[in-house]
Amino acid sequence: MDGSREVTGFEVAIVVPKKREKERDDTADCVEFLVRELERAGLIVERVHGISDEFIKLAAPVEILGRVAAELQMKKLTYIGIELQFEWDEITAFVRQPDGSLFSWCERFRCFQHLIYGIVNKTDSDMTLFFDGKEFQFRRNESLLKMMETEGVVKQVFPTHDEVKRKQLLRTWALNWLDFTWQPIDEIYAYFGTKIATYFAFLSMYTRWLFFPAALGLALQLVDIGPLQPLVLPAFFIFVVTWAVFFFQFWKRKNSALLARWGINYTLSEYKAVQIAQSSFSHVHDKCETRFGDEPIEKKILQRDEWLGLLLRIRNNAIIVLAIICLQLPFELAYAHLYEVTESDVLKYALTAAYLLAIQYYTRIGGKVSVILIKYEKDQGEESSAASLVYKVFGLYFMQSYIGLFYHALLHRNLLTLRQVLIQRLVVSQVLENMIENSIPYLKYSYKKYKAFHKKKHEKGSSSAKMAHLVTRVEKEYLKPSYTASIGEELEDGLFDDFLELALQFGMIMMFACAFPLVFCFATLNNVTEIRADALKLLVMLRRPIPRAAATIGAWLNIFQFLIIMAICTNCVLLVCLYDQEGKWRIEPGLAAILVIEHALLLIKFGFSHFVPEEPAWVRANRMRTVAQARDVFSKQLLRSISSRERNHL
Repeated sequence: MDGSREVTGFEVAIVVPKKREKERDDTADCVEFLVRELERAGLIVERVHGISDEFIKLAAPVEILGRVAAELQMKKLTYIGIELQFEWDEITAFVRQPDGSLFSWCERFRCFQHLIYGIVNKTDSDMTLFFDGKEFQFRRNESLLKMMETEGVVKQVFPTHDEVKRKQLLRTWALNWLDFTWQPIDEIYAYFGTKIATYFAFLSMYTRWLFFPAALGLALQLVDIGPLQPLVLPAFFIFVVTWAVFFFQFWKRKNSALLARWGINYTLSEYKAVQIAQSSFSHVHDKCETRFGDEPIEKKILQRDEWLGLLLRIRNNAIIVLAIICLQLPFELAYAHLYEVTESDVLKYALTAAYLLAIQYYTRIGGKVSVILIKYEKDQGEESSAASLVYKVFGLYFMQSYIGLFYHALLHRNLLTLRQVLIQRLVVSQVLENMIENSIPYLKYSYKKYKAFHKKKHEKGSSSAKMAHLVTRVEKEYLKPSYTASIGEELEDGLFDDFLELALQFGMIMMFACAFPLVFCFATLNNVTEIRADALKLLVMLRRPIPRAAATIGAWLNIFQFLIIMAICTNCVLLVCLYDQEGKWRIEPGLAAILVIEHALLLIKFGFSHFVPEEPAWVRANRMRTVAQARDVFSKQLLRSISSRERNHL
């Protein structure tokens, strides 16, 4: 297919306030000047008048995107398996996306940003522009859009939904309840980008695998096997931990297969290493422009930054740990004690709901403090900073989510209360989370829409009913909330909350599996619903998210692995509590058997990865072939360069 015939829709919008008065000279009007420059850059521009703002919708022919990609020196995968710098004249050599388009959504958005922010004053003098009676100076080599954002002329730049693709995804994905866990991952990747597609691929695989322990847990709840009943819980515990180890190892294989299918030509470890190397190089280059031969200076800078960053991370982690011990631990133990002494089930549910609401605000404060601390760390790039934030905030959530359960299980050894708390936590927290996720965006949108109508009504003296038809599609998207994390949007998007919810659920069902095997059924039902609820949230309730390039689940994988180790330890203690009713901790040979189980499961956890590779054989073969081809190409280029240099020298 000829790339120049590819059709792209309106994918970016610029929001500017409506003018109260018309400029005498349209050539000096700030917005008119911006529109002309955008059209001159090759973009397709459509202006839409809303209730209180004006929207400039932008689309780009694929040829314009191709020219910009070449200007950005964007690397793309070729059909011989090597990533090369994109050239528009060699368009047929580059691999297309799964949906047939030349560029992914992340690449297109990057090109759009370069185009619209790349409009600068190239004249020899400053320019005077006007907007709504105000005068602005457009200085030499200054970005026009940044100047307008600073002056308040441009309110926001945001990606917009493609109505055709959005409605197709609604029909085949969000509203397709017949296929419980199936999802069009390639279409999600093409529309939302790599990071969101990876999350839904993980959620889908996790939910499918949950059916196995859920079925076994339900069978254990319904069937009594007589004299062998004491062996049921240890056997279930061994099965669950082995299941978790298998799942995450096979998830790594699936993730590497997705990277290969989407043209991201790295393994999981290589992808992270390349990002760190690139950010580390730019960090060092910004601080000290070293010439060839200054290696000792660069080595000292790297060593100093490495140890300084390590010390700062230790200090910040110590602050978080002290905050957990001194502030959060007493609060959590007080809640656990109140729950223990409360007799009414209604009061217990009310206490749990009030507690979950309170910790939402507490953790947001902890997240904001963590973001401030991370700013002073010498992390190697945004990916490392985001991982540091995930670890710190999860530490807060880990304490508040599980300390009460540990209190009931270990201190009071009250397993009946532990089961009740597990059920209430899963039911109340999941219901509360879904209500917050789905109701707050709608309430925010309704309030913004009412506010816009109310403001226009007082300006024009007309009723809101007569003006309802003025709300356009792009304005509706602008009024919707953005996909941001509850702790802020500086380092993470809304996936932080979605992954956090999964991690807390995984820890709860794994660490207390022996206390209540049926809990896996609750988790499975919740995740089946979560798939469609998250899809509806992204397609209907929120703006189209800004694409992010992260192609793995990142720090969350380490957190899940940590929770597996914690599950081995806590379930062994639960087994001791179950079989040692007198509390003497002497259930020989039962205690010895539990210790043997613990060591065996730890061996399985750390040893299984050596027997099952992280990437399928076909992915590894393609990667090795790519490496060999790249080495051959670069060797020939190097030889030609050396020969040319020698000829010039002679």
